[in-house]
Amino acid sequence: MAASAPAPPRTTDFPAEGRCSYYVEKKKRFCRMVVAAGRRFCGEHAGAAEEENARKRILCPLDPKHTVYEDQLTKHLKKCNSREKPKPDFFIQDINAGLNDETEIPEQLVPISSLSEEQLESLIKKLRKASEGLNSTLKDQIMSHPALHDALNDPKNGDSATKHLKQQASILGNIEKLKLLGPRRCFVEFGAGKGKLSHWVDIALKDAEKVHFILVEKVTTRFKVDGKHRKKNSVFERLQIDIQHLCLNKIPLLSKEKLPVVGIGKHLCGVATGSLLLKKRRKSDIFVNC
Repeated sequence: MAASAPAPPRTTDFPAEGRCSYYVEKKKRFCRMVVAAGRRFCGEHAGAAEEENARKRILCPLDPKHTVYEDQLTKHLKKCNSREKPKPDFFIQDINAGLNDETEIPEQLVPISSLSEEQLESLIKKLRKASEGLNSTLKDQIMSHPALHDALNDPKNGDSATKHLKQQASILGNIEKLKLLGPRRCFVEFGAGKGKLSHWVDIALKDAEKVHFILVEKVTTRFKVDGKHRKKNSVFERLQIDIQHLCLNKIPLLSKEKLPVVGIGKHLCGVATGSLLLKKRRKSDIFVNC
């Protein structure tokens, strides 16, 4: 007797080729029965699959990017990843939003493009008068850093990778020029994404003692590089929060260690940015808006 085909490995993503597409909820896997040519389900599950297909799927009210069976909505809402979770102590609603008094908000906001020529000239005059005497000249400080030398010269780099590496190298060069690249401090990366800027700062610092990193990112991020530092002396902590609501004073790591803070960022945007960078909580806090 010919040996039967080996069972495919367990998976919850999709059925193995030539196998039944019915998901067995109890076993947390797809059915492993072989199906006839042109069929999706085995004889055992053909009827059940038709019944399941008749069930109505609706958009999740917490996140319309995915759907759920209507008859399982109540159960789904209790475990949906988009459900509201308990707020940490460092979450303070709109602490960096700018205006605290709603009466300060203009009655009507209009885009500059809708202004007449006379209104635009009037606005320009007001801005010039308000900024009179301010030293607002910014000079380009494009620099580099030896920590990224090998990465920058990797022939496998594409244009996009080279662009980002040059930006990271320039930021590191500027941080070092400001004499902020050293031990016994905490680097807070705003808009951290995958955390590559903190990664290169850590590489540049080598074995510097008492260095912590706090990576602040609003959304869940894939392919993070944080895990590359688990066996090193540096401490990496990731906070999923909008900087609009982030109170640095209440981050446990900062309140416990009381290290000087250096704020860094490569892709940083949003209405809270300027307000956050101006709210230095301690004399030792320094924010580098790169």
